[in-house]
Amino acid sequence: MRIDSLAQLADEKIRSAAFPVCREKIFLAHAGVTALPRVVADAVIDYTDACTTDDQEYEGVIRRINETRRICADFIGAKAHEIALLGPTSLGLSLVANGLPWQPGDEVVAYLDDYPANVYPWMDLERRGVRLVRLQPERPGEITPEVVARALTPQTRLVALASAHFLTGYRIDIDAIGQLVHRHGALFCLDAIQTLGAFPTRVDHVDFLSADAHKWMLGPLAAGIVYVNEAHFDRLRPTLLGAWNVKSPGFITQESVEFENGARRYEPGVLNCAGIFGMRAALEMIGKIGLEQVSARLLELKRHLVEGLNGRGFAIHGPEEGDSVHAITTCRHSGADLGTLFSFLKERGIVASCRQDRSGVTLLRFSPHFYNTPEELEKVFAVIDAWRKEADGRKPKL
Repeated sequence: MRIDSLAQLADEKIRSAAFPVCREKIFLAHAGVTALPRVVADAVIDYTDACTTDDQEYEGVIRRINETRRICADFIGAKAHEIALLGPTSLGLSLVANGLPWQPGDEVVAYLDDYPANVYPWMDLERRGVRLVRLQPERPGEITPEVVARALTPQTRLVALASAHFLTGYRIDIDAIGQLVHRHGALFCLDAIQTLGAFPTRVDHVDFLSADAHKWMLGPLAAGIVYVNEAHFDRLRPTLLGAWNVKSPGFITQESVEFENGARRYEPGVLNCAGIFGMRAALEMIGKIGLEQVSARLLELKRHLVEGLNGRGFAIHGPEEGDSVHAITTCRHSGADLGTLFSFLKERGIVASCRQDRSGVTLLRFSPHFYNTPEELEKVFAVIDAWRKEADGRKPKL
């Protein structure tokens, strides 16, 4: 079942056929690991089925791989030869961290409370004499251009940020921060996994980008997009080498290492073809619907979530409205055990995420995608009400 518009999802039979998870569950965990749409699973199955009657690089596979580069490039406003088809996100970020020519005393600006995949690669550079400058926003995840500007020094070589915070959902102003960083003479690296597939994420002012497909792109695990601006091909040396990215005519090892042209130089060996074709199917689906329409739907669901949760005494952990808002809706409650609520929801087929902040406070995160409905959110609220009623009934009466 192919979805070409949001209007099709008004038919529950079509919606549940296109997104089979809807049949048994209310899936609100796309900021974690997505359930696969039918079209994505079919693309993976079609490829693996074809591999039962031929080898896994059968005729046409390389052509389809190159077509996928173009689709991914169009999705972020890049050129096809600037795309390496690698996942997970941490792999792309590590390629950047390990491949640049750092000098002792260089500085990298990052945010300690980003998802660890976008912290550890930069933190590890300290063993090479690079200083990690940690951003200090006033509120969690709220990385504004002003916050970044205060951290820049003459030694800043790179700023590494997430396009949206994985807990608060705060979406940074990518263009404004990228322009600021470039005026300073530094590089800008983006962990884009929390916005690609949900909100427009372009690389006009970005040097490096990495994002796996398994969240908002609705794709498989370990298939992703790594973008390297063509101006940096010589500067960013590949740190994973093999027969695919080092020129080896006739599969004969040469006397010296000469990399293939374009971002393929960062792909050392055989690719995750099944995952890549699944990711391609997901991006084509989102492209047909229209990313602007997807974003608008997500913001509608956000408003519905915020209203329902606030009305039940929950406090939203992050922005509730404005240009930086995301469908990611994380909440806390001073008088409720959210770990117990998470389990209560799960037992009733509602999939959310249970997280903690650095201080140890338990948080409940809802992250709906465009195929979720307001009716599903009302069912979530009804389950929360039932849980509160049950919890109140267990309290001792004075």
